[in-house]
Amino acid sequence: MAACAKRAAAPDTPVLRISQRNEPATLDPQLATLPDEFFIIRALSEGLVNPNPTGGVPLPGVATRWESTPDGLTWTFHLDPAARWSNGDPVTADDFVASIRRALTPATAAPKASLFFPIRNASAYYRGSLTDFALVGVAAPDRRTLGITLERAMPDFLPLVASGPWIPVHSATVARLGPEWSKPGNFVGNGPFILTEWSPHQHLTVRRSPHFHRADAIKLGGIQFIILDSGDTEERAFRAGQLDVTMAVPTTKLDGYRDQPASPLRIADLHETRYLALNTTRYPLNDVRVRRALSLSLDRESLTGKILKAGQHPALSFIPPGLGGYRPGTVLTENADEARRLLAEAGFPGGKDFPKLELSTWGAGTAVLEAIQQRWHRELGINVTLLQREARTHLASLTDGSYDLGFVTAIPDYASPLDLLIRFTKNHAENYPHWHNPGFDALLDHPGPPSWIEAEALLLDQLPVIPLYYNARSYLVRPSVHGWREDALWTRYYHNVFLDAH
Repeated sequence: MAACAKRAAAPDTPVLRISQRNEPATLDPQLATLPDEFFIIRALSEGLVNPNPTGGVPLPGVATRWESTPDGLTWTFHLDPAARWSNGDPVTADDFVASIRRALTPATAAPKASLFFPIRNASAYYRGSLTDFALVGVAAPDRRTLGITLERAMPDFLPLVASGPWIPVHSATVARLGPEWSKPGNFVGNGPFILTEWSPHQHLTVRRSPHFHRADAIKLGGIQFIILDSGDTEERAFRAGQLDVTMAVPTTKLDGYRDQPASPLRIADLHETRYLALNTTRYPLNDVRVRRALSLSLDRESLTGKILKAGQHPALSFIPPGLGGYRPGTVLTENADEARRLLAEAGFPGGKDFPKLELSTWGAGTAVLEAIQQRWHRELGINVTLLQREARTHLASLTDGSYDLGFVTAIPDYASPLDLLIRFTKNHAENYPHWHNPGFDALLDHPGPPSWIEAEALLLDQLPVIPLYYNARSYLVRPSVHGWREDALWTRYYHNVFLDAH
């Protein structure tokens, strides 16, 4: 511990300055939903296992090792006895039991509670049909051992455990302070840094924790997350020497950075599908022929190559290829003649009598949506108006079905196709098309790639959603930053990152 304290106290260790696009709504891992929030949460807290930056098997976190029974139903995690909370308390198996119970308690209103449903009896407890938490398949036989029993074997259980909502909270602090627990001076985490400052809509600052159990891997004295409202603002701050890592690069600046020697520009593929949700409860989107016509008439290559121009790829399937090792079995085609034939068959020849629909977004993807709007008018003879909404209003309209077509970003919570596919099952909170197909739901009751491939094929046949493109991230990293890593799920890795001495 003396070595950890000495390292944490070093006054001349530099602070990394990172752009933060959105003001966090919360730093509570059971309540957070956005990658922007988990950028900070993962600096402050750590789960049982950590995502792997190479996309392989998750890496040790609080758990140093784990094993499962041959049938894959029971998992045992062995916790590092050196793991500590930022107030010096030991991290115990009971902390994980309490955090899981909290996530499954309806009063918590955890938006990602379903990520715990693979645990035996977890969904029953969440829905109130089971009131005894002792019957849920999570237990701590001792302070350093956590046991989890699943409803059924799950090949991607470890990636699930590495997801952000599985990060624990310090239950005593949460009970004592309520919502105020996550403020500076109150936040008790078990990660490499401590929250020291939060100036709303300006910046958040974290400093290295003297209690982190892998202190030798933390080379930074701290991180400052600087909240900036646009890519243009970020890029100017980067050029002025006020930022070390940006969130994005304006499209108009990409070529200039590409041409620089020793360019700070990085472009990385993301396992993120941007798509159109079609409200299948509304006429004429309740007709699969109309939905197919809208998809067939698109030119996705034009969207990515002529408008976006930052490494995005046309999406001819819904699941990003490579997510959890997945390879799609079905791909979409594009054919404007077939689109016109289907639209006429549905009763709208040349777009005649087709009702005017609204395509809504939250301010993102405007140029892409304008191109789609023009394409549909030119190829199908239909008129679609664009509607810009505030982000929260857009999300609320998707959820309650008060929209026609909506632009949506699908970012998996963990590295598995199941996490994306399950969103289109009955009653799922993110089933924005309000589509229900019993055959689709039944396929997802069977684990593994064969059923996932069949489920995706059904989704692409019925098209309650129209995949547009797989997103990519263009961002800037100052040459003085070493060891910076991000993965395709928007996870940032702070271990072994260091800066040149100033």
